[in-house]
Amino acid sequence: MDRRPSRTAIRLTAAATLVGAVAAASAAPGQGPKPAAPLLAAGAAPPTQHLPGYNPDRNAYFGDLHVHTGLSFDAYIFNVRATPDDAYRFAKGEAIGHARGFKIRLAGGPLDFTAVTDHSEYMGAMREAADPNSPLSKEPIVDGLFSPDPKKIGEAFARVVAASHAGQMPASFSAPEVAGRAWTEVREAAARNYQPGKFTTFVGYEFTSAPDGRNLHRNVIFRSEKTPALPYTARMSANPEDLWRTMDAWRAKGVDVLAIPHNSNGSDGLMFEQTKRDGSPMDRAYAELRMRNEPLVEISQIKGTSEVHPSLSPNDEWANFEIMERYIGSNHPVTKFHGSYVRTALLDGILMREQKGFNPFKMGFISSTDTHNAAPGSAEETNYFSKVGRSDGLPVQRGSVPPDGARTWPADTPDSAHAATPYQAWGASGLAGVWAEQNDRESIFAALRRKETFATSGPRIRVRFFGGYDFPADIATRPDVVRTAYAKGVPMGGDLAPSSGQAPTFFVWAVRDPNSTYLQRAQIVKGWVENGQAREQVFDVACSDNLKLDKTTWRCPDNGASVNLATCEPDRFKGDVELKAVWRDPTFKPNQRAFYYVRVLENPSCRWSTWDALRNGTPPNPTLAKTIMERAWSSPIWYEPKS
Repeated sequence: MDRRPSRTAIRLTAAATLVGAVAAASAAPGQGPKPAAPLLAAGAAPPTQHLPGYNPDRNAYFGDLHVHTGLSFDAYIFNVRATPDDAYRFAKGEAIGHARGFKIRLAGGPLDFTAVTDHSEYMGAMREAADPNSPLSKEPIVDGLFSPDPKKIGEAFARVVAASHAGQMPASFSAPEVAGRAWTEVREAAARNYQPGKFTTFVGYEFTSAPDGRNLHRNVIFRSEKTPALPYTARMSANPEDLWRTMDAWRAKGVDVLAIPHNSNGSDGLMFEQTKRDGSPMDRAYAELRMRNEPLVEISQIKGTSEVHPSLSPNDEWANFEIMERYIGSNHPVTKFHGSYVRTALLDGILMREQKGFNPFKMGFISSTDTHNAAPGSAEETNYFSKVGRSDGLPVQRGSVPPDGARTWPADTPDSAHAATPYQAWGASGLAGVWAEQNDRESIFAALRRKETFATSGPRIRVRFFGGYDFPADIATRPDVVRTAYAKGVPMGGDLAPSSGQAPTFFVWAVRDPNSTYLQRAQIVKGWVENGQAREQVFDVACSDNLKLDKTTWRCPDNGASVNLATCEPDRFKGDVELKAVWRDPTFKPNQRAFYYVRVLENPSCRWSTWDALRNGTPPNPTLAKTIMERAWSSPIWYEPKS
């Protein structure tokens, strides 16, 4: 497959393709550390300045808001020594070293924006503990922590995680002076690498809460170089509500910030539970606190896709996509899927809005990688080097080639869904997309805040989605299509008010990544409230290959696209470069609260594990999917009837 670099910020016009200071670790909840002095990037443009590429109709920009370097305790244990500067170099298209000793580089071209989000818990501590001159190196837990042996590395990681969950990690590993040195490095790297108009960096970190191993992680992204002196960590409080209150306190001091939860699939029902963390009922104040601080959710990444689970949406034929049903970092099975997946949370949210007057789950979508190789944007099936340094840097470690140099698979190959290691089940996701006027912090952060965002499983598929009542019949072919859509409707992430009982019309536009396969279909996923129940339906709205949409089933015929598994060559003569649709909801009722979002599916292509096997000259792992249908998701539009 052709993987030549391509530019990612493409203007959307009718003639072009779719474009378009250290605080105490005992800080009380809601009392965040005072802002540190700003670190200004050379040449940073004022927010009102139009930079090269400025487009009032907004451009598509691709980035990664979930990136770990050697400052993260787990990455360092797994022999990753790359720095935040290395991560930004990689995002800009340069080659860097992998912990396994080979070079890595983005095959799809540079990203437009990136945030390094190292774990705030023990940030920088492992690197200092590896220095024999550091007091941290004298702690007993350090013994054997930095072995080159992958098995011992895994044991060391498990020991640190267990000690952390039990509250037995040495206090020195959370010392403010240790975290302060690492946090300064993160901030300074973001300042050095920010190039307004060309490449945007965000200061950020990961809040790593995991009560009883159940994932409640969030990435915290700051709007500007103005940040707190230290992150607020899960060591201060594992309750995300305390993080949100702290973020409110920062914002009151001029530090704008948002948080993005991820891997709800590993939360065992906690991420979108329908009570507060202490079990008390949700109320309007809680919903407003949450949505003020968490307007987005990371819907797909290497540790699984969190859009939808087949058991929750049995009528969705495409729900079983890169599903991982284990806790994050362990082989403990997830047992509660409700509360763990985004679509069900959206349904719960509109039902709460109908019954209680508030919606705590009104979230837009992004994806990211969660790379622990300091390799933002590494979401390519053909260029896969997995996630965590020495632990999964080789195909045999991640179960894509037979063990011990064998040329065939043993008959007792374990089912990947229940394997002792999660690496087989990991995907190659994903990327965050935004629609913004220009490539700078102010414009991109504003897009994140208003939820004009989209997510992809890796390819740079561009998606636009508008809803309204007065779109002209020829909107899809007008030269001023985007300006008209903004003028007469709302974009993804917005609210659509009622209009005299009219059914809304939706405009969908998707364009393929030229370095990936062709598009097969575009869908609108609808959720609504009917007779006190939340319901859902998936509508195909655009078919490739001039195939006729069956409006009784709302399904496109299969276009017959295939993959040659002997070469991983996809079908070059099936699928479309571009899909457009103008769709009016045939099930619309004016009094029914609803949301709508777009899902775009590519033709099948080889999964990363099949590419590994092909390069190795061995059969694919029989327990793993051989192909994948890469995809993109828009953020929802919410129809809000009069209360």
